[in-house]
Amino acid sequence: MSAHAQARTSTRRRRPRARRGVGRRRLALLATVVLSAVVATAVFSPWADKAVKEVTLPLRHDDVIRQQAADKQLDPSLIAGVIYVESRFRDQTSHAGAKGLMQLMPATANYIAAKSGGTEFVEGDLADPQINISYGSWYLRYLQEKYHGNVVLTLAAYNAGEGKVDGWWREAAAGGERFRVADHIPFRETREYVSKVLEARRAYRREYARELGL
Repeated sequence: MSAHAQARTSTRRRRPRARRGVGRRRLALLATVVLSAVVATAVFSPWADKAVKEVTLPLRHDDVIRQQAADKQLDPSLIAGVIYVESRFRDQTSHAGAKGLMQLMPATANYIAAKSGGTEFVEGDLADPQINISYGSWYLRYLQEKYHGNVVLTLAAYNAGEGKVDGWWREAAAGGERFRVADHIPFRETREYVSKVLEARRAYRREYARELGL
């Protein structure tokens, strides 16, 4: 065999080794990419999960909520649930004129101020989270006491007003029936409001137990 033929034969024999080397390098590169992805997921996943939770189920002013819940003997997750459904934790004014995080009507806030000793209260104070949550919590506690701890009636009255709920409650009692959302609340908005707050309360208990002191 000529020297040229031997060289070609030798080259052909060496090529598989070169391809195997390229394959090993590709596998090593792929393994590095996968490992990097795993590390990135481990590092950023908690942050990403928290960011998603903050968007879908926000919580602000948890210190005020804890303080007011303790002061008013309320479930902090109930306060958080009401704020979430009322305003998504944003300071705003509704078309009807309800204000702040817990969407209090000025007339209701003036009544609460008079009952709770807020002699220097002005309507603009409802933009203050401390005052708004304090007054909203006071009203929730007042309604809970009026309706003997019945959370459904409390939330229905917070949404629709005491007068309407008193009528619905009397109608159910006159028929010897236990008050039920589906059967005794004629307003769809109020039925949905009660259900949404109860669902939000469960979510806040599950997702923010530590922040709410539960």
